[in-house]
Amino acid sequence: MPDSLQQISIYDLIGEEGFTRLIRAFYRQVPGDDILGPMYPPEDFPGAEQRLRDFLIFRFGGPQRYIEQRGHPRLRMRHNPFAINQQARDRWVQLMDTALTEAALPKPADDALREFFHDTATFMINRP
Repeated sequence: MPDSLQQISIYDLIGEEGFTRLIRAFYRQVPGDDILGPMYPPEDFPGAEQRLRDFLIFRFGGPQRYIEQRGHPRLRMRHNPFAINQQARDRWVQLMDTALTEAALPKPADDALREFFHDTATFMINRP
């Protein structure tokens, strides 16, 4: 297949800068949120931001720092200590949708990331 027709990854499209902008916009909202804020130890916001950014970079075609540092994502296992119900899922999606709007990523990246976040957030529900 000619190079011009090969599929481009989300990472190729937005790079580290796009993921950094997105995740910063998301985590700016979390500390003051009445549902999500209490789930994060205040001193770990920078770590949480880095882990999510590195995970997304890995997941969408960039360097594998997340895997090198933390191993397999095991998302459900890593999030099991947190009570994630429908309300928490919906709030997470709401804040991430707001962050995506603020980040103003190219439409193909925005569309793919919104779908991924909505589906993955639903998958993470672990409490009725």
